[in-house]
Amino acid sequence: MQSSPWLFLIHQIPPTPAYLRVKVWRRLQRLGAVQVKSSVYVLPNTEQAREDFTWLLREITGEGGDALVCEVSLVDGLGDAQVEAMFRAARDEDYAALARDANELAASAEAERAKPLAALARLRKRFAETASIDFHGAPGKRDAEAALAAAEARIRRADMPAPRDLATREALRGRTWVTRAGVFVDRIASAWLVRRFIDPDARFRFVTEARYRPAPGEVRFDMYEAEFTHEGDRCTFEALLERLGMGDDAALAAVAEVVHDIDLKDGKFGRPETPGIELLLAGLARAEPDDARRLERGAALFDALYASFTPPIAG
Repeated sequence: MQSSPWLFLIHQIPPTPAYLRVKVWRRLQRLGAVQVKSSVYVLPNTEQAREDFTWLLREITGEGGDALVCEVSLVDGLGDAQVEAMFRAARDEDYAALARDANELAASAEAERAKPLAALARLRKRFAETASIDFHGAPGKRDAEAALAAAEARIRRADMPAPRDLATREALRGRTWVTRAGVFVDRIASAWLVRRFIDPDARFRFVTEARYRPAPGEVRFDMYEAEFTHEGDRCTFEALLERLGMGDDAALAAVAEVVHDIDLKDGKFGRPETPGIELLLAGLARAEPDDARRLERGAALFDALYASFTPPIAG
């Protein structure tokens, strides 16, 4: 016989001890139970719900109250779809509160740098707890996730030195540089620039943006909300040159023009070397699936390109 879809907890709590009513209410909230009538709460009929309600029943009766747990199939007056909607509405309220708190945290992140990371961890714990009792897919979950992600990005940026402080080679040494996996022209060239002119011992990490969470000491490049990325019609390599005051190097400026035209495909500079370099990079990408190896092999290519643009020393 098919089991009933719902478990009901029906209880009667004595007037004393006074704390018992609040204690039971808080426990029901943590379980994700929804109130359908006075002193009647519902959960989906699962083994975990049965265990949770049974323990709560014993607590209530142990304090002198009455309670019963029963399987319920709704016939008239209240339908399954209505109960599911009640669960979604309850979780939507939780998610909306989380989103509001995350937005407030993001707004205060730059003013108070010591507290936001701990507060963010508490919000993420709340989100996980809410998601664990989101039995019917409340639509507010997406908004809460987006608000948390935005708050975390804002906090991580506040935890980093300000852009003007990053615009020195000294401030950028000893950091881990993070970018999207599957590196190609702009990311390969930018990594070469970092190792050649900023930090020869720079470490690189390749991530999937949807799952990545910035960590202290990391510098992102050529990705969403990165410290160094496209600015206006300039690619990341060009942005790095300008921010770090390296635009006076004529050979680097020529490399930047090649990188720009391959990356943005707008033919802005039209250097004759560009099609050949693009062909070599495309071959490198096909031959080398590993991102770290692509950077190593790409560095040799950009070393040669830079040398080709560097005037020979008169002797």
